[in-house]
Amino acid sequence: MRRLKVVVPVLALVAVAAGCSSSEGEDEQRLTRLRENYCLYLGTWQEARNAAATVTPESTANEEAELVGQDVFVVMRPLRDETVSGGRTLGEETVLAINNGDGNAEAHVVRYCDDAGFETLTR
Repeated sequence: MRRLKVVVPVLALVAVAAGCSSSEGEDEQRLTRLRENYCLYLGTWQEARNAAATVTPESTANEEAELVGQDVFVVMRPLRDETVSGGRTLGEETVLAINNGDGNAEAHVVRYCDDAGFETLTR
């Protein structure tokens, strides 16, 4: 009977530890999906912005680029406090890149995507 009393708490502890591990794995997968989504939208914005630079001012390409830029802000929100290579947050660098056309900030968010393993999604 004494063995049963010892085994049950040990099994409960193992189950709790496995639950934490599973939760951490799910959190990491969620974070990876968020990063991938951000990088996908960033690349789409870069493509739209570049296309807008090559068309006439009367086209709707600039408006499309602005709309895609707004989408980047939406998908960036859960990641906004992550630090990027420039020492600022992802949120700060994204705003500077999209709203101000800051090439250094854009390079920093592209590097963020490279570091996350999604270099092929950006330009």
